[in-house]
Amino acid sequence: MLSIDLAAVTAIDTHVHIEADAHGCFALDDELLAASAKYFKAGSDRTPVLDSIAEYYRCRNMAAVVFTVDAHTATGHPALSSAEIIGQAARHSDVLIPFASVDPHDGAAAVDKLRELVAAGARGLKLHPSLQGFSPDDPAIWPLYAAAAELGVPIVFHTGQTGIGAGLPGGRGIRLRLSDPMLLDDVAAAHPGLTVIMAHPSVPWQDAAISIATHKANVYIDLSGWSPKYFPPALVRAANGLLKHKVMFGSDYPLLTPDRWLEDFAALDIKKDVRPLILKQNAIRALGLSPA
Repeated sequence: MLSIDLAAVTAIDTHVHIEADAHGCFALDDELLAASAKYFKAGSDRTPVLDSIAEYYRCRNMAAVVFTVDAHTATGHPALSSAEIIGQAARHSDVLIPFASVDPHDGAAAVDKLRELVAAGARGLKLHPSLQGFSPDDPAIWPLYAAAAELGVPIVFHTGQTGIGAGLPGGRGIRLRLSDPMLLDDVAAAHPGLTVIMAHPSVPWQDAAISIATHKANVYIDLSGWSPKYFPPALVRAANGLLKHKVMFGSDYPLLTPDRWLEDFAALDIKKDVRPLILKQNAIRALGLSPA
């Protein structure tokens, strides 16, 4: 049960990765961790554990959505335990909102696992089509979406360029086209009761993401993974107008810190009345949060 004081927190960071656990295990192998850290020019604390992340956000009077990515089929690397993340997040229910991750390649077992994780306290599902190696418009995955809709939990999908595999030969086989947001238009159309969150400015497909979020009432955009000073002009215009109720603050911590994101966001040409929507109010609605 979450105990976040929604009136008191200054912002909700909708995109925070758990990439290490208390057992010394990591969400990615050494090569992928190093490549993503280089791409983002990440700081020295690349893999903070959940307890440290909770304190980090508590000190900033912010709440945060936390998750890992289960890509064991595509990468051959064992996933961190979403069940452990959910259990540990329960000790920090004043600041952390845990999401589950399952591997779509697991088929019916992935659906069963999602149900178990939501029953244990997961408030949403995180999927990364490029890293997990699946096309989100594949009807074979649709039972997973139907289960999420039935359970009333949103799915956040990675979209656009990814720092994972960046600069490596062949990008380590990671295919960017699987994270084209247009593939999610089929998902949103076929599952109108499912809340779809397109993660990140969807470079190089930003116009497509804006069109989808404008057209589909059940689609949102989180603004993580890019400093606001690099946001495409079309995205800034949409955030100020058509999509002012559909875009949300997200950092991509620990790769990009909320401190840097918020500092650059303060300098962005965003209307005064839109800022609180992006920083908190839109997330409250998209995530189905209610006062503690």
